[in-house]
Formats: sequence, structure tokens, C-alpha cells
Amino acid sequence: MKYIIFSMLFFFSFHMYAQTTVKMMSYNIRLDVASDGENRWDARKDKLATLVNYYEPDFMGGQEVQQHQLTYLLSALKGYDYIGVGRDDGKTGGEYSCIFYKNDKYKCILQSTFWLSPTPDSVSFGWHAACRRVCTYGLFKVKKSKQFIWVFNTHFDHISAEARLESAKLILKKINELNTKKYPVIISGDFNSKPGEAPAKYMMEYVNNSRNISDLVFGPLKTFNAFQYCKEAESSIDYIFVSKDPRIHVSKFATLTDSYDLKYPSDHFPVLATIIIKK
Repeated sequence: MKYIIFSMLFFFSFHMYAQTTVKMMSYNIRLDVASDGENRWDARKDKLATLVNYYEPDFMGGQEVQQHQLTYLLSALKGYDYIGVGRDDGKTGGEYSCIFYKNDKYKCILQSTFWLSPTPDSVSFGWHAACRRVCTYGLFKVKKSKQFIWVFNTHFDHISAEARLESAKLILKKINELNTKKYPVIISGDFNSKPGEAPAKYMMEYVNNSRNISDLVFGPLKTFNAFQYCKEAESSIDYIFVSKDPRIHVSKFATLTDSYDLKYPSDHFPVLATIIIKK
């Protein structure tokens, strides 16, 4: 009898840790600019942090994150650490495309940031882009299951179509170079590209749009709301991609339209995917 009970406990424990459920969020938090008026950062930052704490993503790829916003979020979010650097100097200057992660569940094994340009290892502009753009990535170890997961996060240029397409090519090239052990890969970001446009289409040739393969989808397709509460969102430009890997299953995907006082916490809706990764 004791042997049977032990065997059953081993069976359930094995299957419990034979897979990992990852909640991945991508969120353009909108940089801090006084011209946003009633939607300025100080007026909405606590609402944004509360939203993230409520949904408790394992990872959140943030875009347009300035140093003081990063400092605030690290103090307001519960149980998170981060990786990433500012795009203007490789330190704290300019916007981050940082990755927040639950430090009780994941250990960052290695991390880096590269610039979306022909010279990705140095601070640089790429392909007639209006701004310096970066991609931050990390290799994470799941503490319970001992699985490894690559997480990438980025923000494509809003002006140069050439930069957006070349950035997609560069990120996928980088993944191929880094991922020699074929670990599962998650890519989040504001790609400034609608699903039918070249950059998003290029991405979807090589990785899956998690919304498209999810068992359950909730919320609108369009993600850029421009702080316009009473209008339909303008475009679908925020994504969570996953590698085309039979071990990866997306069970749920949502565009989160939470609001307060007829306002949104950011000019983008966050998107959230529940990703099951089997060993």
C-alpha cells in the first residue's frame, strides 16, 4: 500500500514539473511626457502597477520605459527583478525595452541588449530609424522544473518601414545564433506593424503569433488606444510570439482593456498569453 501511494505521488509530481506554465505580458507603458496632461505618468502610474500586480505575469516585456519609470515599477511591482539597459547610451539613458520577471520562479542565466541596426553591438541608429531601437533578451531557468526559456523583448521604429523589416530579420537571426540548444523562445514587443504588414508577416513565417494559436482568445485585436477611451483602438501592433516548437501550447490570450475613471493606464493595451511548455 505504501509503495502504491509513493508511486502515485511520484507520478503526479513528475507530471506537475514536466511542464511549465508561463504568463507572458507585453506592455508599452507610454513614456513620461508632460504634454499627456491628465494622462501623464504621475497620474496613472499606480493604476498601471496595480494592473500588472493583479494579473501577475511571470514576465512582462515593457516598452517606452524610462529610468525613473523603471525605478518606480521595481518598487511598486511585487516580486519582480528586471534586465535591460537604456537605448541611448547602453546604461540608463533613453527608453528601455526591459524584461521584468518573477524572481522567485525564474533565475536569469544570461542577459544582454543589442541595437536594431547594422552594428547591433554598439549604440546606434538603424536603417533610417527616427530613434535608437533595441532588443533585450535573457535566458531564464525555471527553478522548479529546471527548464530553460529564452525571452526577447523589443520596440520597433515608428517611422522607417525599412527599419521595422530589417529589425525583424535581425532578431530572428540573433535567436538562431544564440539558441543552439533549441530551447523554447518567447518574443514580446511593440512592433509598430499591423498583422498584414511586412515586419509582422516576416515574423510569422518563422515564429507563431500566440493570439493566432491560442485555445481561447479574449479582447479586441487592436492594441493602440491613444488614451481615447470612447473610441475604438486604432491598430494592432503589440504581439507575443512563440517559437514553432511542439513543446509549446498557448492556452489563453487576452488584450486587456482595463480602465479607471474613463481612462486607460497607458496608450497601449497590454496583451497577455498563457503559454504551456512541456519538457
